[in-house]
Amino acid sequence: MKTPQVAERKKLKARIPKLVRQESWRYERVKEAWRRPRGVTNKMRRGQQGWPKTVSAGYKTPNDLRHLHPSGFKEVMVNRVEDLEKLDAKTYVAKISHTVGEKKRVAIVNRAEELQIRVVNPRVTRREEVPEAKEPPIEEREAPEEQPQPDVKQEQLKEEEKP
Repeated sequence: MKTPQVAERKKLKARIPKLVRQESWRYERVKEAWRRPRGVTNKMRRGQQGWPKTVSAGYKTPNDLRHLHPSGFKEVMVNRVEDLEKLDAKTYVAKISHTVGEKKRVAIVNRAEELQIRVVNPRVTRREEVPEAKEPPIEEREAPEEQPQPDVKQEQLKEEEKP
């Protein structure tokens, strides 16, 4: 379900040049990840013709199009089940924080289904709570009569007395 906002954002993103780190095309050891050019005589920093564009305020996306999930909804971090109650299913999607454990994650996903809120990263193995199997009551059986064990010490004393 692509919204008009997603299409508009995609159109704006197409106008922004690919911003690359200086000399990343020349050296394999220098990755493309953006780093600001800082040298005094740096041609890229000065914006000299023939060098790639640098990051500037003019490329910023409008506020109503920022922080959108690719589905077109705004993402909201969720840590507890109570956080879901504040969300509107028509404009927001829930993103469960990575620190939330399995038990709470299952509870959040279940509550989100009830409220019809979409969860972007459920990562939950749907473990239903299995009721514990009740063991049948143990019937009392007649225990076999215990035969008295001879006392070892007394037998040893008797043997010692015999010459």
